[in-house]
Amino acid sequence: MINKKLFWIYVLSSSIYFTQGVEGLPGSSLFALLKEKLHLSPSDIMYLGALISLAWLIKPVWGILIDNLLTKKIWIMLSLIGSLFISLFLGFSPILPLIVLIPILMLGNLNTAFRDIANDGIMCVEGKENNKCDKIQVIQWISITVASILVGLFGGYIADHFNYKIAYLSLIPIYLIIIGIVLQYKNNKTEKIKSCKSCTWNSECDNDDNHICEEYIKPRLWTSILSYKELFTNKQFLLGCLFLFIYKFTPGFGTPLQFIERDTFKWSFTFMSVLGAISSIISIIGAIIYYKISSKLNIKKVLFYSVFLMGLTNLCYLYFTPVTDVIYTIIFSFLGMFIFLNTMTWMAKSTLSGKESTSFALLCSINNLSGTCSTLVGAWLLPLIGLQYLIILASLSAFLSLPILKRLEIN
Repeated sequence: MINKKLFWIYVLSSSIYFTQGVEGLPGSSLFALLKEKLHLSPSDIMYLGALISLAWLIKPVWGILIDNLLTKKIWIMLSLIGSLFISLFLGFSPILPLIVLIPILMLGNLNTAFRDIANDGIMCVEGKENNKCDKIQVIQWISITVASILVGLFGGYIADHFNYKIAYLSLIPIYLIIIGIVLQYKNNKTEKIKSCKSCTWNSECDNDDNHICEEYIKPRLWTSILSYKELFTNKQFLLGCLFLFIYKFTPGFGTPLQFIERDTFKWSFTFMSVLGAISSIISIIGAIIYYKISSKLNIKKVLFYSVFLMGLTNLCYLYFTPVTDVIYTIIFSFLGMFIFLNTMTWMAKSTLSGKESTSFALLCSINNLSGTCSTLVGAWLLPLIGLQYLIILASLSAFLSLPILKRLEIN
């Protein structure tokens, strides 16, 4: 039977990831605004998407702040309150010009990034203490996928009949519920910070009561910054970083395909979102199967074969019809989740001993950076070479990581 403390860890982790997934609710409405109201090109939308996601590229910087200042619970609360105010502002304001809307969306992404890092930190601390890291992560990813199903069911309908204001107003009760859940979680004892102005940083100050002076915070933060040196001197870790960047780099062409779905296939946002919901359901099946057989898999071999699989799946989009679009969505969502979880497992195994949280955050940032570069390169090349050659180039780029994978040492 799960004890009360562990129960609230499960509830907290699943709630935060659910929130992160459901925050995609305004996505279709925002895409409709950019494409059909402001008449932006696919490249312009891709550039804006990369700009909005900048906060995710420097996760280790936010990780240092979260690990050394305040507590993870406080950071989660601050980010939820920030997201709540942003939703209130966007929900009750008139439709904003891009020069105002984009910075607000960037701030919203920053809130989500802080919440994600703080929650993962709690998962690492509590998971190791209770030997439940694997189970907590499974709950997290199932929760975010369930949220994406709900986004698929309702996000498109909102885009077809309303605008992003309704989507943001719909998020307000969710934030209030999650704030109530977070308040029920009790900090891990190692995170309790008590201010003391009367003593200096010494061994008597940092005692079993987790008594941390204000004078202690500054040197502790500086020590954490200096500890990053090891991340840039470990050759295998650096090789892994290089592999991850090239492995995940593929000139993006997803946005142009969405234009085809709207302009050529004449699909409604409701239908597109329902199809996305079906994709999420299929990906859950892929996650369950991976969980069942992951212990029997050779991670390096799966990475090797996945390179060929990604190259092949990209080429499939050269033949893009309404029927094949549905088929690709169903099949590739299953395969994509399987490949994604294998990559995440490799990333976890590649973290440095004693610096797991920091090195994992750095790997995640490289993963995000590769995705942003993929979007930017795709946006730049699309008007120059066209969609077909962009797809072919994306397929060929998958194989660039193979020489590096050969040199990787993976347990």
